[in-house]
Amino acid sequence: MTTLPQSDIAIRVLRAGPLALLQDRGRFGVRHLGVTQGGPADLYSWAWANRLAGNPWGSASLEITFGGLQLVAERDLDIAIAGADLGATLEGHPVPLWQRVRWAEGQKLTFGTPVSGLRAYLSVHGGFAAPPAMGSVACVAREQLGGFDGYGRKLADDDRLSTFRPGITAAPGITQAPPHARPDFREPPQLDLLPGAQIAEFTGRSLFDAFNTWWRVDDRADRMGVRLTGPKLQCRIRSLISEGINLGGVQVPPDGQPIVLLNDRQTIGGYPRLGALSPLAASRLAQCLPGQEVRLVARSSEAVLREYRAFLAGFKG
Repeated sequence: MTTLPQSDIAIRVLRAGPLALLQDRGRFGVRHLGVTQGGPADLYSWAWANRLAGNPWGSASLEITFGGLQLVAERDLDIAIAGADLGATLEGHPVPLWQRVRWAEGQKLTFGTPVSGLRAYLSVHGGFAAPPAMGSVACVAREQLGGFDGYGRKLADDDRLSTFRPGITAAPGITQAPPHARPDFREPPQLDLLPGAQIAEFTGRSLFDAFNTWWRVDDRADRMGVRLTGPKLQCRIRSLISEGINLGGVQVPPDGQPIVLLNDRQTIGGYPRLGALSPLAASRLAQCLPGQEVRLVARSSEAVLREYRAFLAGFKG
């Protein structure tokens, strides 16, 4: 019999803010049931937050979008915050990002508004504890799965959050990310795209525009997908049988404005696709604020796979 780590209430929510969700690696092997994967919109920052907190790959963290969250510790905790700079303060003092920090019992941790980036990840040494739904605690509100209650609910005022007790106060290993590993979310990103099956059906002019235009992130963006605005792309395909959609899929609906599909996307779709962003490019897009510019860059699957494997090896060992 496997003995599970003990857990107890460690954090109280004073103010929930617009959107804070529990996310582990995600929910896999269930798309044939119409259930999407969930998981961190920015896999890169989530992975770093867990590593710096001393947690193994897959541990649950809190994804905080736009800020506005205020928490109080109910026991001493070792934490790490990676991802967006949401003006986090501990008892009014700025919290260092991308490194392990002690959060003492009774102290208030407050997230303000975005300084750069959109989503921050709070990891607690030991990991957040919650009942799994279909093998994961990843919170997908639309499907009412995951999260701290198992029913896909975002954080609310006065919630109590449980964490696992790791048995030690801190873990060995890296406690601060090197400067080169910390993205500058203010810089317009160039996003790796793997061309897809329907790319040859787009007109020559559309293909030129797709990869030679700075696209603007629309305000119609959430965990399901991000709409990009720019020149109208035209495809010769008039109808398409719905097919499975992967993370980062770039659909082009009849209005010609691409939609990049993220973690909470639907499982099938019938619009033609330019291709798909790499997982790390999808992570970078998830940190873009409305109005920010991005550029699509065609890459080979071999190059993208090599980079992604190197990323995973650095965290999974």
